[in-house]
This record gives sequence, C-alpha cells and structure tokens, in this order.
Amino acid sequence: MTIENRVRELRAVKRITQGDLAEKVGVTRQTIVALEKGSYSPSLLLALQIAKVFDTTVEAVFYLEEE
Repeated sequence: MTIENRVRELRAVKRITQGDLAEKVGVTRQTIVALEKGSYSPSLLLALQIAKVFDTTVEAVFYLEEE
C-alpha cells in the first residue's frame, strides 16, 4: 500500500502556490513538491496541518492506494 494525496488538486482549487502552502505548514517548497510527486510521506503532524489549511479532513487529502 502507498499513501496518495490530493494536495496538488486542492491547491489549485484554493489558488495556493507550493511556496505558500510550504510557508503555512512550516516546510520547504521542495517538501511540497516531493509530497505531490508521491516520493515523500508526511508525518501525522504535517498531514493534519495541510488538512487544516484546506479546511478539510486528513482523509480528504490523503488516502491509501493498494498496489
């Protein structure tokens, strides 16, 4: 199983840049890039912070994909 996410999609809806999101959650833009590419799995704290920025639940942003 892998963790997939809708971060890029949700950013587009809210018109938030990768840099803006990174600043809001206290990480680098490169972390957001890696997260969106699927090469980085966020900590629980980061996942919660990202969900809060998008005013939604963690489950609405991140989900498990069976391989």
